[in-house]
Amino acid sequence: MVKRIEKNGKVLYLCELCGFAYTEKEWATRLHEWCSSHHSCNLEIIEHGVP
Repeated sequence: MVKRIEKNGKVLYLCELCGFAYTEKEWATRLHEWCSSHHSCNLEIIEHGVP
C-alpha cells in the first residue's frame, strides 16, 4: 500500500514496505508492486525517489 504524507509543506507518497518516498504517486505504486513481488527494491524505480 502507498501512504500519502505531508512533509515540509510537500505531499509525498511512501512505499509502506521499504519506506522510500516519491513526489509522484505513480512511482510509489510501482515500487510497492515491485517490493511485494520480489521482496527487494528496484534501482531503476528508486532513482525517482526523494533524496
